[in-house]
Amino acid sequence: MTEKHYVIVGSGVAAVHAAKAIRDQDGEAVISIFGEENTLPYNRIKLSKGLFTDLHSEKVLIKKEKWYQTNNIKVQHGTTITAIDPKDKIVVTADGQDVAYHRLLLCTGASNRKLPMAGTMLRNVHNIRDLNDADQLKDSLVSGDRICVIGGGVQGVETAWSFIEAGYPVTIVEAAPRLMGRQLDEQASNLMLQKILEFGANVQLGQGVKCITGIDCVQGVELEDGSILPCEHVVYSIGIVPKTSLAGQAGIEVQGGILVNENMQTSDPSVYAAGDAAEFQGRVEGLWGGAMEQGRIAGMNMTGSPVAYERAVPVTLFNAFEMYLFSIGQVDEQQCDTSVVPTDSEPYTRIFIKDGLIAGVISFQGVAASLPYKTAIEQGIKYDTFNNKES
Repeated sequence: MTEKHYVIVGSGVAAVHAAKAIRDQDGEAVISIFGEENTLPYNRIKLSKGLFTDLHSEKVLIKKEKWYQTNNIKVQHGTTITAIDPKDKIVVTADGQDVAYHRLLLCTGASNRKLPMAGTMLRNVHNIRDLNDADQLKDSLVSGDRICVIGGGVQGVETAWSFIEAGYPVTIVEAAPRLMGRQLDEQASNLMLQKILEFGANVQLGQGVKCITGIDCVQGVELEDGSILPCEHVVYSIGIVPKTSLAGQAGIEVQGGILVNENMQTSDPSVYAAGDAAEFQGRVEGLWGGAMEQGRIAGMNMTGSPVAYERAVPVTLFNAFEMYLFSIGQVDEQQCDTSVVPTDSEPYTRIFIKDGLIAGVISFQGVAASLPYKTAIEQGIKYDTFNNKES
């Protein structure tokens, strides 16, 4: 009997959790993870949160090397998969090797969305997607350099905090009227803004960047109103674009991401997808927790253990500028019936309600306080019931 070979393309958190699920179900099969970077899979969240820490230490790894050895999981470092042959069930490496698979999982991830403006090719324009990006950015810095962070989402604000902690002057530019608009309501965003300003950062809201100025390297950014913000570095974070080309070229159905069903199965029954590259029910989640769960579900189904993916409650945990906040579930008031700010709520908390149930929560109470709210949303608990328990 031919030995089963599970091939995983990509080395993020979805890949690791898929490999674990496969090994838990099948102790004999060959499992191979192919990653483009020359390192074991690591926690990419650390790239912004811990930019100036040792990003090459074991602490940033999702699993240590011994775990892969113990579970007999092969990690092929620095190996790019350039093609898939679904008919013959083969993937092709950049150096021309053919690798046969029984089941294939695409965890190809996403790239950072590019800035659509002049000046992006100047030296010292950065985005941070992998360890090499982070290393190059830090190597280019000189004491006193001014940093312009374009994008006021989670990664942008966390990156700004890393620079502030390291002693660099920072300006955050966000085209929307408030910071972290997808995760925070107006009041919470205003509280965040005031805290950021207290730490000496400059924040420009409500207008985008027209272009990046300079001759060979960055000298500043020009805003839409024509004003110039002098700076020596630009770091941008304006969203992600799923990497779908490998799947698309193989004839696998893609739209915004690689299309998958509830089993994380693509249009090819032997090929699965998970994480930032996967699109489920019209949405690419782009969240760490979702990628973990999608990887686990994919691994289970690849081994013949049927289980359906249920979209996780979106959770954002934020720890920067000495703020400890969380945003869980549906926090768009237009999508809910009402919202409540408890009168004794200190620090700030807003609870979003739909059909009498808790739909979402924004709170500065700290990470530990998020767990009861997350459970209430997952279990469909009515706000009145929850409120009585908490009283």
